[in-house]
Amino acid sequence: MDFGYSQKVLDLQAKLHDFMDGLILPNNERWHREVAEGSYPIDLIDSLKVEARKAGLWNLFLPGLKDNEPGTRLTNLEYAPLAEIMGRVPWSSEVFNCSAPDTGNMEILHMFATPKQREQWLNPLLEGQIRSVISITEPDVASSDPTNLRTSIRRDGNDYVINGRKWFNTGALHPRARFLIVLGVTDDRESTPIHNRQSFVIVPIDAPGFQVVRNIPIMHHYSPEGHCEVVFRNVRVPASNLLGEEGRGFAIAQARLGPGRIHHCMRTIGQCELALELMRERLLERSAFGKTLADYANNQDELARSRLLCLHAAWLMDTHGNKAARVEVSAIKVVAAQLQTRVVDRAMQIFGAMGLSDHTPLAYLWTWGRALRFIDGPDEVHLRVIARDELKKAKASLGRNTSYFHAPDGPPLGKRGRAG
Repeated sequence: MDFGYSQKVLDLQAKLHDFMDGLILPNNERWHREVAEGSYPIDLIDSLKVEARKAGLWNLFLPGLKDNEPGTRLTNLEYAPLAEIMGRVPWSSEVFNCSAPDTGNMEILHMFATPKQREQWLNPLLEGQIRSVISITEPDVASSDPTNLRTSIRRDGNDYVINGRKWFNTGALHPRARFLIVLGVTDDRESTPIHNRQSFVIVPIDAPGFQVVRNIPIMHHYSPEGHCEVVFRNVRVPASNLLGEEGRGFAIAQARLGPGRIHHCMRTIGQCELALELMRERLLERSAFGKTLADYANNQDELARSRLLCLHAAWLMDTHGNKAARVEVSAIKVVAAQLQTRVVDRAMQIFGAMGLSDHTPLAYLWTWGRALRFIDGPDEVHLRVIARDELKKAKASLGRNTSYFHAPDGPPLGKRGRAG
């Protein structure tokens, strides 16, 4: 397999670099200033969205776009190097309509929404007119396994009634947030298979009974769009707001999380590159550390390996589907998050006390890298996926390699290491 960038991707990279240099970076200070003043910089984002769409840098992440839908139809493999560039300025993804959680929500709406749902929710998302929220994680259970969820979604005539508490609902405070996609239990009967008890419903953010309780800081950092704890108290929505089929929520969640996870990893690689570049420049500025640059070559090697792993996962998704890439996505999810904290930690050390402050992006990037080890599933869950796959392969090939073993002074060893 060849992971070299096509001319199409190289052209898009050049265009995106020009956009970042000409429009994003000159407005970076303004974005942070307006956020610090307590207002989300909507006017800035909206004006930049117009320019991004003119430049053909819009909805880059969605391979299945139809002819009548706005965006640039890229494969996951083509999108990867562009997501890296966007990741260098975390707020920039929104400008290109490529930010979480909207990308994952657009993916599942594209796959499972009814025509009415597409018109009401998906089309405005594709146009960048509104934002959305994904509501899965709960504070009282191990939410990395969706079968543990307790939020109730009960059918009542022509409606569903929702009761429960969720947290880390990214985007719930965004001024353009219009709806949540909520995962909960629609069938709690013991006779129902455990993976068929959950369903997704679409909940308007202004639905009576829905409340944002608080914006939860991540490593003492408050996101302006919010990572919120929310409650649903007898929230009533039409039964037509069911996404897909009842009882298929677990399967839909798996379909959504694959692309969402790899998009995070793509952006993380870009952030690691930025940290390395800042580190190199700082080393040149501080003559006392003038000969230590070679010490960080291992970081660059790790980054190169991570990029290849990410591209391989993207290629598998494009050629064999999201499910086939499940193990590879878990692998890059673990590697990329751990790489980010290592690389950024070293960069912070080189910068000294400045690296702990808000004068550089490093402290934020470190906290985000650490948070990424939980976001979209903790490391332990992904390591378990990888281990299970390896053990499955081992069981399938059990006994094939016995001829490689030999007792020092006796006959070849048998299947379990005993003399045959």
